[in-house]
Amino acid sequence: MVALQYVLPKKLLTQLAGAFARSQSGALTQFAIRKFVAKYGVNMAEALHPDVTRYASFNDFFTRALKSGARPLAQATYVCPVDGAISQFGTIEGEQIFQAKGHQYTARALLGGDAALAAHFDGGQFATIYLSPKDYHRIHMPCDGALRRMIYVPGDLFSVNPATALAVPGLFARNERVVCVFDTARGPLVLTLVGATIVGSMATVWHGVVNPPRTPDIREWTYAAGEVQLKQGDEMGRFLLGSTVVLLWPRETLRFNAAWKPALSVRLGEIMGGSFSA
Repeated sequence: MVALQYVLPKKLLTQLAGAFARSQSGALTQFAIRKFVAKYGVNMAEALHPDVTRYASFNDFFTRALKSGARPLAQATYVCPVDGAISQFGTIEGEQIFQAKGHQYTARALLGGDAALAAHFDGGQFATIYLSPKDYHRIHMPCDGALRRMIYVPGDLFSVNPATALAVPGLFARNERVVCVFDTARGPLVLTLVGATIVGSMATVWHGVVNPPRTPDIREWTYAAGEVQLKQGDEMGRFLLGSTVVLLWPRETLRFNAAWKPALSVRLGEIMGGSFSA
């Protein structure tokens, strides 16, 4: 199945899936949502609106809000920003980020070739978290932050599931992505939303939908200090169909939760880690 992805018309499939996900098709939409809930075991009891008939489109369902208190925030310097499963995490070895056995990619490649930005994270830490179809698909802030840059990097649309991560070199620096750069009390933080096959689009709370359009060139937006301020736990973006987030921290910024390990299921608001000096 991974080999097939090299020849499939991934962008066309994604465009078609996105068009259906945006459409308000009445009984057909409700049928698709019910089938999806049953197939993937989506927990609708924690949704703000458990009744699937409340969702006019598949996108409305997929980006559903949770009930108040469903994801309490731990008392921690950094909290997990999403529901998902840990793909990999650890130290950035020079500029190299570990993807899977036999595969690495550079921070510079992930960040669209920006060497000056990547240099901030040499020897730092990274975390890659995969959001499966059943998961809650809004992304929240792991700590307080002030947005300074947003960079759209065009790319491929391979699946980002664990099997593909094991097989496709440089997957997360190869796929389409939206790089968000924040100033925090402990230095810069990068939170990258990585697209995938069937991911119709990615959106942020300050911009709205970033893609489409899918342009062939890198696009960048800059923000003045204080223009976009987000608190720990605030929503910062969402996937319209699921994918992966990659976070980067500078050297000696973060100590990961000792309970973390690859493939561990995690939830928004749980302890991700503490400050390096703690």
